[in-house]
Amino acid sequence: MQITDVLLAPGNGAFFYDDQEAIRSGATQDGFIYIGAPTTPGFKSIRIPASSLSIGLVLTDETVVWGDMMNVQYSGAGGRDPLFDTDQISDLTSRVVAPRLFDVDASRFRDCCTMAFEPVEHLRLPLAVEYGVSQALLRAAAHLQRKTMAEIICAEFDLPLPTCSVPIYCQSGDAREINVDKMILKAVDVLPHGLINSRQKFGVGGQTFMEFVKWVATRSREIGRPGYHPVLHFDVYGWVGQEVGLEPQLIADFICKVADTVPGFTLNVECPADFGSTQAQIENYAKIVSILDNRGSSARIVVDERCNTLEDIRLFAEAKATHLVQIKTPDVGSIADTARAVLICKANKVGAYVGGSCTETDLSAQASVHVSVATQADMMLAKPGMGVDEAFSIVGNEQNRLLATLNRRRTQNENAG
Repeated sequence: MQITDVLLAPGNGAFFYDDQEAIRSGATQDGFIYIGAPTTPGFKSIRIPASSLSIGLVLTDETVVWGDMMNVQYSGAGGRDPLFDTDQISDLTSRVVAPRLFDVDASRFRDCCTMAFEPVEHLRLPLAVEYGVSQALLRAAAHLQRKTMAEIICAEFDLPLPTCSVPIYCQSGDAREINVDKMILKAVDVLPHGLINSRQKFGVGGQTFMEFVKWVATRSREIGRPGYHPVLHFDVYGWVGQEVGLEPQLIADFICKVADTVPGFTLNVECPADFGSTQAQIENYAKIVSILDNRGSSARIVVDERCNTLEDIRLFAEAKATHLVQIKTPDVGSIADTARAVLICKANKVGAYVGGSCTETDLSAQASVHVSVATQADMMLAKPGMGVDEAFSIVGNEQNRLLATLNRRRTQNENAG
């Protein structure tokens, strides 16, 4: 028995859970809150503080390794799991998952995940449970084998030890201008997200959005260091489709128009439209991708909504229904599935972006870094929270510490050889 006890500790996510449907339907902001009644089940108000639940695995040497469970900001939207309920998740974890953990070989990460996440009455466990428990199991295997979490992923998936860093993508939240300046001054690789989640922010015909895109490109030249040339990445929460219509040709035309306003920049447009189901999303995104590719556009489509689980990601990748998949870690579930998702994207020559949510924690962010670097994802999200400084520090510093450790390990192996 390598796991002798299981601890649970309620905690906070780094941002808020938001009712996306209510916001999309026109709820107005009053300071930091939204006015109006919620529409998504589970929400008592449109914006509520994010909660989390930590799980600690007590090992035989009395070391405690932790992982954090939570859901994403827009819980219950786009086919996602419902709003996180700490009491329900705590009860389920104690009754179902904890007893299973006493019987696993904690040094074998993937086997542990398979045993711990067996369905209950043919129903998959909540993805938040898989996510948090798998983080703790990855840390347990790393501790028992005296390795980094990245090395465990490399060993389990037969990957070479990485030598390259993964580009980091920051999100601005509503403090767009100030946070864009911070990102540029810190030479962030990919920016700024923009949180274009309402008609007011998108503008009639997308004019407000286009002006913002041009401003970000101009600002990066004005205050960025010489040679700084970020990828421009904007999440528009389906507003292209809502404003210009759900016809792939019209959506592609609009995206090309935006890309033409920032020549020389790669433009990522995340969630240009929501077609209402995974199958409809795949069919229509594939058409948009094909149109953009045939035109030789510098714009790339990024899928988020309707692409949640590992199986969803496989379907989008195989159908070439996106240029880049956001692997939204709490929605994917087990962090082993995040690794599998990156490898599926690579096998299908589709970009892999290890994302997540502002509602996450420092622990989940650090574990995501190890998986991103081990699998050599195309980019990873600076998280948690909606501020630039904290998230960029947590993710960037963890990556640099990891690469320094792996470089030392590689030098030792070469000297021993």
